[in-house]
Amino acid sequence: MVLVMAAIEKDVIKRVDAQGLNCPMPLLKAKQALNAVDSGEQIEVIATDQGSWRDIKAFAEQSGHLLVEAVENNGVYRYCLQKK
Repeated sequence: MVLVMAAIEKDVIKRVDAQGLNCPMPLLKAKQALNAVDSGEQIEVIATDQGSWRDIKAFAEQSGHLLVEAVENNGVYRYCLQKK
């Protein structure tokens, strides 16, 4: 699944580069970034770990944070999460 993120990139407050990190590090880095921003603000996470696709979606559902967008392109996963 490939979606376009250009429309939301201007709203991203913090970017997390988790490329090359294996599970569970992309998710832990995303949690840390969300803890550092205010409610309603967005973060972007870039990862190469295939498991992050499942993990970040499940985390958003369980935690109440909004997964604004998820993009996969040639093994690079990009997520935009909005803090609840």
